[in-house]
Amino acid sequence: NYLLGVGRADCTGPVAEIPLMGYANPDQVGGGLLMRLYSRAFIVADPDDSKRVVFVSADIGMVSQRLRMEVLQKLKSKYGELYQQDNVILSGTHTHSGPAGYFQYTLFWITSKGLIRPSLNAIVNGIVKSIDIAHQNMKRGRIFINRGTVENSQINRSPFSYLENPESERSRYSSNTDKEMVMLKMVDGNGQELGLISWFAVHPVSMNNTNRLVNSDNVGYASYLFEQEKNKGMLPGEGPFVAAFASSNLGDVSPNTKGPFCMNTGDSCDNPQSTCPMGGATMCMAMGPGNDMFDSTRIIGQNIYLKARELYEKASQEVTGPLSSAHQWVNMSDVSVELNATYTVKTCKPALGHSFAAGTIDGVGAFNFTQGSVEGDPFWDGIRDQLLGEPSNETKACHKPKPILFSTGEMTWPHPWHPDIVDVQIAAIGSLAIIAVPGEFTTMSGRRLREAVKREFDSHGKPTMDVVIAGLCNVYTHYITTYEEYQIQRYEAASTIYGPHTLSAYIQLYRGLARALATNTVKDLPRGPEPPVFNISNLTLVPPLTADRVPVNKTFGDVLQDVRQQYRVREVVEVTFVGANPRNSAENATEHNFLTVERRANTSDSWHVVQNDASWDTRFYWTKGLLGQSTVTIEWHIPHDTEPGIYRIQYFGHYKKRLLINRLITIPFEGISSEFEITDL
Repeated sequence: NYLLGVGRADCTGPVAEIPLMGYANPDQVGGGLLMRLYSRAFIVADPDDSKRVVFVSADIGMVSQRLRMEVLQKLKSKYGELYQQDNVILSGTHTHSGPAGYFQYTLFWITSKGLIRPSLNAIVNGIVKSIDIAHQNMKRGRIFINRGTVENSQINRSPFSYLENPESERSRYSSNTDKEMVMLKMVDGNGQELGLISWFAVHPVSMNNTNRLVNSDNVGYASYLFEQEKNKGMLPGEGPFVAAFASSNLGDVSPNTKGPFCMNTGDSCDNPQSTCPMGGATMCMAMGPGNDMFDSTRIIGQNIYLKARELYEKASQEVTGPLSSAHQWVNMSDVSVELNATYTVKTCKPALGHSFAAGTIDGVGAFNFTQGSVEGDPFWDGIRDQLLGEPSNETKACHKPKPILFSTGEMTWPHPWHPDIVDVQIAAIGSLAIIAVPGEFTTMSGRRLREAVKREFDSHGKPTMDVVIAGLCNVYTHYITTYEEYQIQRYEAASTIYGPHTLSAYIQLYRGLARALATNTVKDLPRGPEPPVFNISNLTLVPPLTADRVPVNKTFGDVLQDVRQQYRVREVVEVTFVGANPRNSAENATEHNFLTVERRANTSDSWHVVQNDASWDTRFYWTKGLLGQSTVTIEWHIPHDTEPGIYRIQYFGHYKKRLLINRLITIPFEGISSEFEITDL
């Protein structure tokens, strides 16, 4: 038996004018909301509460070092030494549709438009609040584990890299992706259900880089379905049951199961360079199973949810045993790895290769770079040398055969471009070891890491450990491919920033942590060099908030285009209002709801909220006009099981008004559509 606590809190942040984090496309800027982003926290304590482990999965692209340091600082001021570096794991789901701007390393500023305080604060506060809620609701309970295979939900997006791995190794696996889902089920002493954590390797990129609505993508939709089912009668984001669908070794795993096609001709571009005869690499895009990106998100999310539900219902193997955790900081640009008794290799200062700029079949790059380039390009190299400086010979040699595009480890203006100091961490809950990795391990890299850690536990008297990888934890260091995959330099390899021996270094480090946990010698592990904190308060190209304005003879919240009088299920209700910048609302309240769909009670004249802005069926679009004017369009895609009746849609916003030359105040307002009828004809 353990003490268990679960918590969920909003971490959405600003839904407009902030670049979205993931595809590194500066044009992909937020313009509304499809689903809210949440942080989901799980605390496990020993029966005598002597040790604790915290696992957080947040609906964000990845956890940054800055984010982790600020969260731990807040936890320390609240709880003293209870929650620390070693026993708190922060993991990102890797949605590519959340606000960016929460990084302190310069490379990430380029596409995020700098360090954006409102974005960082929303995530820090959301994570801390979810941990607070879990902390306040600790009760005796039990944990069960189950595992199973998820079909029709992933493909390997770099199959030619995977084929570079030794045949003897590949022949041990039936697929070039990890199809296994590992699931933890938590119930309290009375058998009441508390929540679940699922780990499954898939990129949440069902929503592509044309999307402008903030959302949590396929895994977020799986959480949504599970929580809606368990928190009956509650609106999305409400209710006690918490379902986290966390990331794993998803480096080369895409949910776009139809595979890559040329957008202009419709032919397959499943070739080593992912390039098309006409239009090159920028034309090669992978397609999901649905008829558009919303539909694909729904299908993949539902597949993941259905498997989790089946595993949850059948889970009977109990997790028991002591809790433990280990954490180290490591200078990843300078690790010596003993490959065998006679041969030692080293990691490199961070650098990105040419194929990094190519992007992937899930989101192509901007300048027609191609994947699999092992040669540089004189044109781009010349520009790079002029602007950013040429890579040193030492770095070039260390990264071979990667042609270096950005030698980020040698770029320090105005701050370092990439981290050197990286977190490695393992937490064990009884027989389950959670390996918290700082990036995106490919399928085979993840298999090698899990196997090595399991072997380490085995050889030190812990033979029955279940080992799971939690992805995108603690600090972001891009990708980790195998040495063999690295040689052909597709996107994932070009983004393996510490060089060809990155994986071997991590395996050596995580084996060290596993050995310390198994032999109870964690206290003897060196802490390692502490990461730097750069003094950046707010450095951003995001436009400052100005006074909002309205068209002549209109006021905020006025209806510009009203609803029809009557709709059937599966149709789309649409209403447009005189709007104001949604960023005003994010700055004013951490939990602002932009819209409600309301149904009139049959017996009285009262209205009941049936959907909010976190609902999958509602979409909130913000369109910026000229001179401070803007409009908001709300769509409701009427679900097939909607009760007939009279409905209306409300919009809630805040506008900024200028009082003095230099003082703006924020004023709340609302808009309301006409009533409309839904018939079941």
